[in-house]
Amino acid sequence: MATLHSLALSSPLSNSLQKPHSYAVPSSIVHQSTNSSFNGQTLRMPCLRLPVLRQSTPMHMPVIMMAKPKIQFIQGTDEQTIPDVRLTKSRDGTNGMAIFTFDQPSVFDSSGEIGDITGFYMIDEEGVLQSVDVSAKFVNGKPSIIEAKYVMRSPREWDRFMRFMERYSNANGLQFVKK
Repeated sequence: MATLHSLALSSPLSNSLQKPHSYAVPSSIVHQSTNSSFNGQTLRMPCLRLPVLRQSTPMHMPVIMMAKPKIQFIQGTDEQTIPDVRLTKSRDGTNGMAIFTFDQPSVFDSSGEIGDITGFYMIDEEGVLQSVDVSAKFVNGKPSIIEAKYVMRSPREWDRFMRFMERYSNANGLQFVKK
């Protein structure tokens, strides 16, 4: 059986203070010799030779993806129209409302084939913010505008919404204009 001694050999003081410890290393491990930068002493270091595992399926490794923030009216169908967003906040800052106005939204093009509008979904890497307060305005009998309201009832909900809006505005080139 081969042994590996601790590296407490680098100074004469350490040699006198403590005895080297021995660690058992399996004899099947091939050893390499490497010169130490300390006092030119030779160290014996194991070179582990692990068997190569061959898999017929690809390795499953965690993948971290940053989801592009998106808005949907029908789950699974992204809205392509960029909205006009108006924000209101109470004087004490405990609650607020965001009003999204979509002029000629793309959901009208596909809603007949895919399904009905089921709500207002704001999706990003943190999850989904949703509201069912969605209304459509019609011009000459045809849908023209969708207005969606998202109500925030706590400072925590306000902060979460603002994080979504920051991501959404960065991804879609929106700017904040204070009036």
